[in-house]
Amino acid sequence: MAAELTAHQLIEKHRPTLDQALETIRTRAYWSPHPEHPKAYGENGSLSLPEGKAAFEALLNQRFDLDQPGTDDWTGAEVSPYGPELGITYPHPDVDALLPAMRAGTAAWRDAGPDARAMVCLEILARVSARTHEFAHAVMHTSGQAFMMAFQAGGPHAQDRGLEAVAYAYAEQTRTPGTAEWTKPQGKRDPLALTKRFTPVGRGVALLIGCNTFPTWNGYPGLFASLATGNPVLVKPHPRAVLPLALTVRVAREVLGEAGFDPNLVALAVERPGEGIAKTLAVRPEIKIIDYTGSTSFGDWLETNARQAQVYTEKAGVNTVVVESTDNYKGMLSNLAFSLSLYSGQMCTTPQNLLIPREGIRTDAGAKSYDEVVTDLAGAVDGLLGDEARANGILGALVNPDVRTRLEAAPGLGEVALASREVTNPEFPDAVVRTPVIVKLDGAKPDAEAAYLSECFGPVSFAVAVDSAADAVKLLRRTVREKGAMTVGAYTTSPEVSQAVEETCLEESAQLSLNLTGGVYVNQTAAFSDFHGSGGNPAANSALCDAAFVANRFRVVEIRKEM
Repeated sequence: MAAELTAHQLIEKHRPTLDQALETIRTRAYWSPHPEHPKAYGENGSLSLPEGKAAFEALLNQRFDLDQPGTDDWTGAEVSPYGPELGITYPHPDVDALLPAMRAGTAAWRDAGPDARAMVCLEILARVSARTHEFAHAVMHTSGQAFMMAFQAGGPHAQDRGLEAVAYAYAEQTRTPGTAEWTKPQGKRDPLALTKRFTPVGRGVALLIGCNTFPTWNGYPGLFASLATGNPVLVKPHPRAVLPLALTVRVAREVLGEAGFDPNLVALAVERPGEGIAKTLAVRPEIKIIDYTGSTSFGDWLETNARQAQVYTEKAGVNTVVVESTDNYKGMLSNLAFSLSLYSGQMCTTPQNLLIPREGIRTDAGAKSYDEVVTDLAGAVDGLLGDEARANGILGALVNPDVRTRLEAAPGLGEVALASREVTNPEFPDAVVRTPVIVKLDGAKPDAEAAYLSECFGPVSFAVAVDSAADAVKLLRRTVREKGAMTVGAYTTSPEVSQAVEETCLEESAQLSLNLTGGVYVNQTAAFSDFHGSGGNPAANSALCDAAFVANRFRVVEIRKEM
């Protein structure tokens, strides 16, 4: 790539991609410009698997310089969930110096318009995509995801979500024409005539507060939605998962500079251990937008205290699956087993509560009692994870000690149907790898509520016995209304039960997956087609990605003159 990027070069390269993204968010069909298979990389400037690993290793035990203003120190203490210390130090910000520098380039970025901003964002994504193998190792060694999941979720799937946000941002900004001539007849008098100019104007500095488990997948929507709508973006990564977002900031600054814009439109803010810089930044008057993924307690704090900002939060929820009947019992068990096991249940979309009638369910394999369903599901998980190599590839590593603590405490909550066991990772012997635990609970007993009505993040699921399908739907409604849910699943061959579950999810604003028995899982969503969260229940106040996610990141300012 040349040292300078012209508008013509960017449009020629990226306009077809933007047009396809705009069409796909309209049709909700499958499409992705980012290859999912590792072997698709290594040509046309992209890094191959060995090159990506070497690029990642070259970052270790080094200072990660960004040449951004306001650096008063260097900090960093990332330790891979697989064991090794990364040894990377990052610039620590003097925010009194950094924030004014970030705002200095906003006028030129605003005046560039939605088209130029979208093209620059797509160039950033294209360069990130070319380094997907490098990013995959960075995500793996900060989140604990197994390599293939880190490659796909941290690479192409995250890039798709970023592109999706750019498409929505572009669509909303161009909904209003840039100029208009307005004429009002006055009868015999001369008409009133005005020329009007409409400019999308960003709110101000956007603060992205990154998460530990999916730093790019959860981070890219907010980052690119804010940047594409004219806002500088300050990226505050989770202290255990700095590297993937630091790499993103480096690429963004590089592209902005080459395109003739101020690189300080995107900057990094890494905190010292225990500093809690997010809370300080969140209430700064310069911060006008906040994107946050993480605990309910801090999300609630942001919504209450960062009153000068438009706050987008994804918090905790209690994801629930109603199991009433199925015409593919084996497929249901297999699908649920994988959903419970993927990334050791460390996904905000992983099912936690399985609501099963205590008298059992109807299946194509005959009637199955509650105990049989739970036993068979435990067997399906055991079968899926029986091979150590496959188990490591599915489970990854526990992301932090808190997950391990919850996992080890879960057997004390009820009868254990499936005990967790330790899995050895021969490549990374210090990795903490554990299979899921399934605990039986009686939904009719009040003392069980404390367990199944609280999020137990990690590889912990509860098989909750309920009196009937109607009781399952009732408990589902209560759970979503009081605790929120990112996902809901249901298995039923009954039109009446299906309708009741659907109506509950429509009324409580929860995303529903019905009767999944194949290769699509309740805890996975596809960019451009599926909505991640709804913004309509306590688990999140926004959805990835819809018009509401981008439209309030900018305002349209009108200037009118007489003709």
